[in-house]
Amino acid sequence: MSSVIEIENLKKYFRYGIRGIGIIALDGISFSVEDGEVFGLLGPNGAGKSTTIKIILGLLRQNSGTCKVFGSPIGRRTKASIGYLPESPYFYKFLTGFELVTFYARLCGMGKSEAKTAAMNAINLVGLDEAADRPLSLYSKGMTQRAGLAQAVVHNPKLVILDEPASGLDPIGASDMADIIIRLRDSGKTVLLCSHMMSEVEKLCSRAAILSRGKVVSTGRIDDMLTQKNREIFEVENAPASMREDVSRLAESNGAKLVSACPARISLDEYFRKTVERNK
Repeated sequence: MSSVIEIENLKKYFRYGIRGIGIIALDGISFSVEDGEVFGLLGPNGAGKSTTIKIILGLLRQNSGTCKVFGSPIGRRTKASIGYLPESPYFYKFLTGFELVTFYARLCGMGKSEAKTAAMNAINLVGLDEAADRPLSLYSKGMTQRAGLAQAVVHNPKLVILDEPASGLDPIGASDMADIIIRLRDSGKTVLLCSHMMSEVEKLCSRAAILSRGKVVSTGRIDDMLTQKNREIFEVENAPASMREDVSRLAESNGAKLVSACPARISLDEYFRKTVERNK
């Protein structure tokens, strides 16, 4: 499997004030995002997530280190293969959903007819077809997020970067957004998901990187992160509450049945909090 994003020893600092005092935003981070996966970029506020995304998009330049997208430094051709939904998108409220997405399709270089077709396909994908002709000023928060996702995928990008796509959504809206992300993955797209909703990341992502104070403090497969070593969960059928040791033997002696045994897991939310606290 090839890497869509390759980041190695990436460093970025900002200077402010007359004395040019420096703030380290990224302190040598490294991770990769593989083709066709949903990858989670996690971290508390100020950890460096937004800076990382801006460098990937070519909106910022790093001070050192490398960032490659599709095997090359970010460039015009590379940008054409990326779709981006910012955390707090702002759109012209007088436009309808269809007009908005068509506008972005035209910005991507499509002709008028092609742009309209692509816009309607994107609107159908995110479930806004019934509100396509409604002004954005009448859209709810969830509908605006859907419109933002539609503009991010209207040009059929290979890589989709989503910054808090479920922000402000109710549970049903968040579930619908997760279903859309799964459809994007199943259609062959690579998704970089930045989210504070740990349950969302645990459900959608195969791998993740956790940032804290500009450093990657943990990266790898979600299953590996959440599996607790040296502990197992035994599930038994018709077992009395007194059973503690040698579950299989004791279960049989009490007329119960050992149904399954698997490694114990903690939630991603708990793993995230413990990892960040250890690296403060």
